[in-house]
Amino acid sequence: MAQRKALRILTCLFFLSAAPIMAAMSGAASARTAASSFSPPKAIPKGKFGDVIRLGEEVFDHTQTAAKDYVGNGLVCENCHLDRGRLANSAPMWAAFVSYPKYRSKNGKVVTLEDRIRDCFRFSMNGQPPKPDSKQLVALVSYFYWLGTGAPLGAKLAGAGYPRLPKPRLVADPDRGAAVYQAHCALCHGAHGAGRKAGGAYVFPPLWGPESFNWGAGMHQVDTAAGFIKTNMPLGLGGSLANQQAWDVAAFVDSHPRPQDPRFTGSVGQTRQKYHNSSADYYGQVVHGVLLGASNR
Repeated sequence: MAQRKALRILTCLFFLSAAPIMAAMSGAASARTAASSFSPPKAIPKGKFGDVIRLGEEVFDHTQTAAKDYVGNGLVCENCHLDRGRLANSAPMWAAFVSYPKYRSKNGKVVTLEDRIRDCFRFSMNGQPPKPDSKQLVALVSYFYWLGTGAPLGAKLAGAGYPRLPKPRLVADPDRGAAVYQAHCALCHGAHGAGRKAGGAYVFPPLWGPESFNWGAGMHQVDTAAGFIKTNMPLGLGGSLANQQAWDVAAFVDSHPRPQDPRFTGSVGQTRQKYHNSSADYYGQVVHGVLLGASNR
């Protein structure tokens, strides 16, 4: 009860301090969904299969409690896949379901949807991959199957994944991004990227530090983060930032310390060469005197 009361108070404060954002949320979300070539079903079926689908939705929305044995940070699935995995251009799950199995360069092999989910727990959740027969994994796959009902198998659906932004006019710069962050992001995610809590639970997720995604997560790559930010952030005002602003603030967020890559070889330099050898990746780089990736937390 206390947690719910605290959540209501924080939500009210957010509405008061971010009225323009909230006023635009419905229209912006509808516009992005309309850009999709597919809409997920509305009502979960009744019966035992429906019960498993509902559990999958619960795991997706409340990962901290519904899959607590597999989570090692302060995130939930919905932080990166908005509107319960439904929102177009936010890596929606209805598009993911019909895209696997497929070859994935990150793994160097053909992976299944189950593999992909387990990787999300390992990297984005900085936790442990669920066992193949765990009720949480079965429930998530069932939920994604239901979201994808009627979607053409193997098709590249409009709204799938995160948009790829054109290269910025200027090289993405964390220092410029700091100003964008304070103006557009700090209200929800905190001045120091630690997120916002109510009643001990995160209402807005941490973007760096020990409670955020680790160096193996896709969102640590500046180009991926820029596409997500441009399309979906600030919440409800997706598309309001200029491309340059989205690239700069993505560079700012991704140039901060975060948990170690689980694939760490014992050497930051070797790990960068093997897994992070990209101009869109700050792992192994020194930013403001800090060697990123050096911490094992």
